[in-house]
Amino acid sequence: MGFFEKVYEYVKKVPRGKVVTYGQVASAIGAPRCARQVGWALHVNPAPGVIPCHRVVDRAGRLAPAFAFGGEDAQAQLLRAEGVEVLGGCVDLERYLWEE
Repeated sequence: MGFFEKVYEYVKKVPRGKVVTYGQVASAIGAPRCARQVGWALHVNPAPGVIPCHRVVDRAGRLAPAFAFGGEDAQAQLLRAEGVEVLGGCVDLERYLWEE
């Protein structure tokens, strides 16, 4: 299985109402220094309705400024629809971070 496929399989595990960080995904798939590549993989997500890339945020809980499927507002709307509070483009990681 290639890098992108590993990213997609991990992100599919993130439950509704929770988020993970790019670095967390990278570490979980055995590539701890590849957070940026995780972002690239999610930017070309082949199945947005199946692979919930909107549940991935940066290490400070910030949303992606250029969310691949409609911008930061789209990512915030998707998260809010799942019960995740988004304030000022950020998610409270202490409250919403998922740890497998």
